Amino acid sequence: MIKLQVIGNLGKDCITNTVNGKTVINFSVAHTEKFKDNTGNQKDKTIWVECAYWTDRTAIAPYLRRGTQVYVEGSPEVRTYSKNDGTPGVSLTLRVSSVQLLGSRGEGGSNQEQGNNYNSERTTTQAVSAVGGQEDIDDLPF
Repeated sequence: MIKLQVIGNLGKDCITNTVNGKTVINFSVAHTEKFKDNTGNQKDKTIWVECAYWTDRTAIAPYLRRGTQVYVEGSPEVRTYSKNDGTPGVSLTLRVSSVQLLGSRGEGGSNQEQGNNYNSERTTTQAVSAVGGQEDIDDLPF
């Protein structure tokens, strides 16, 4: 099993769709690393990670807005497709198993959502999160 963990900011508001009767929340996370090049100049390198969160718990969707900092973990999923010119293309998507809101950036965004954790897997070995381990999801903390 390969597991990826990403901390970064959302590039745009999430999109919630229904595919074959299942709900998916799609969003992209940007992680920027700072480094010095050979001449000693400060450089930034941004990596974008496309995320697909297959869940029936869509209460987090209104909080997945542009600029919000999140922690996501899951497994990579490779997909092949045909481009418009007929050549094969490949995309890498993170199939999200857990999302945690870390805060929001500016524009009146409150940090009230800090620390909320949403797991699509229910396990007894993990700490019970705000939604993840409870049978009744009506008691959301927001």
